[in-house]
Amino acid sequence: MGKPTGFIEYDRETAAAATPNERIKNWNEFHTPLSMEKQKTQGARCMNCGVPFCQAGMDIMGMTSGCPLHNLVPEWNDLIFTDNWEEAYNRLKKTNSFPEFTSRVCPALCEAACTCGHYGDSVTVKENEYGIIEHAYEMGYAKARPPRVRTGKKVAVIGSGPAGLAAADQLNKRGHSVTVYERDDRVGGLLMYGIPNMKLEKHIIDRKINVMKEEGIEFRTGVNVGKDVKAAKLLKEYDAVILACGAKNPRDIEAPGRDAKGIYFAVDFLAATTKSLLDSDLKDNTYISAKGKKVVIIGGGDTGNDCVGTSLRHGAASVTQLEMMPKAPDSRSADNPWPQWPKVCKTDYGQEEAIAIFGQDPRVYQTTVKEFIKDKNGKVAAVKTVKLERKKDEKTGRMIMAEIPGSESRIEAELVLIAAGFLGTQKYVADAFGVALNERTNVSTEDGKYATNVKKVFTAGDMHRGQSLVVWAIREGREAAREVDESLLGYSGLSVQ
Repeated sequence: MGKPTGFIEYDRETAAAATPNERIKNWNEFHTPLSMEKQKTQGARCMNCGVPFCQAGMDIMGMTSGCPLHNLVPEWNDLIFTDNWEEAYNRLKKTNSFPEFTSRVCPALCEAACTCGHYGDSVTVKENEYGIIEHAYEMGYAKARPPRVRTGKKVAVIGSGPAGLAAADQLNKRGHSVTVYERDDRVGGLLMYGIPNMKLEKHIIDRKINVMKEEGIEFRTGVNVGKDVKAAKLLKEYDAVILACGAKNPRDIEAPGRDAKGIYFAVDFLAATTKSLLDSDLKDNTYISAKGKKVVIIGGGDTGNDCVGTSLRHGAASVTQLEMMPKAPDSRSADNPWPQWPKVCKTDYGQEEAIAIFGQDPRVYQTTVKEFIKDKNGKVAAVKTVKLERKKDEKTGRMIMAEIPGSESRIEAELVLIAAGFLGTQKYVADAFGVALNERTNVSTEDGKYATNVKKVFTAGDMHRGQSLVVWAIREGREAAREVDESLLGYSGLSVQ
């Protein structure tokens, strides 16, 4: 530990954010990074615990505590404090394929498990990670390092989200020849079109993809495997195939009036905005616009919040976000002790912006849609909502959210966005390769394994585990790569942690 009393001497300091009223004027990332000197001070706050929960990545009461990648957090915190930034980068890259992504979009499971956070403020692990990777690009540490020897084995990766990219990166380092297939026009999967630009500017993705290209990975965009290219052709040409196509089936809302015009899935709304932004700076008018409209968003979580922030940047007249569950407490309850993930109310950037603009939180809790109301032209004009309460189901004995009779109300709406999560993989891809699906419509494998029921075919990421975090997708991609490597060579020199 570089500074044994650092956690006592120094306060937590994070990057400053632009004010909500300023940042909604553009689509850029809106935090000003700490200086290197301040970042070193934050590294000094790390206690180098005897049991570093920050890197545990274990399940406690059904929730992940600490980093699923088992990042060597205390090591690189100490290294930046001692001004050894290159070695900090090397230790960070040992476990994390894409710190340039996770330092921007990860919810920081590491910080929630930080021992400093038990009684005070946790170490700024996520910001320290950001400082390390951005300094590495600036100094040239993150440059391309192609493998010196090729194995002669060929692997196809279907899908260029974080799982597919992590698998491709690892297998290429091993010396296998990797080709990544992506059905969209740009590489990145959910990183590119599922996460808004103000959370992850897309040139950051392109920067890393260019490094991967220099290292020998081939990317083929605009190719819809299972439709444009036959699965049998890939199985013949490649020694292994990894399916990493994500969980792309959005959960729908079944209510009268669902066929009204002006109702969209959140993923389509967000993707259309990003594509138009990249193609024409929103001048082509090919996106779903919220400008001047009363917007109702169904669903919480990161996607619902992203819809709030995106709608405000469009210039929405109003934004309401419906959440089925009760509002979480503002601080930990007695039955949610550290180091469990804190089940507390989080006001994210989009909600902060809505509060600043409209003077109130856009979230309405314990509420769901009972009916979509159309105007005479078949467009959505309002939603009829109903309040919910938590009660025990008499048949199953399970706790459910049940409607409260007589609690219906009406909210005017000209644009409705459904952000209710995803149900699993798109079946046509699974059918093309003949892989089995489980009861959750994810690709089925043995527990802890990535090989499917079809020879030479593996899977990873959301397509395998269901909708989850970017950091979990990276871990699955790395683990799947190791399993593929073993199947090709009989052993593996790849590290997953």
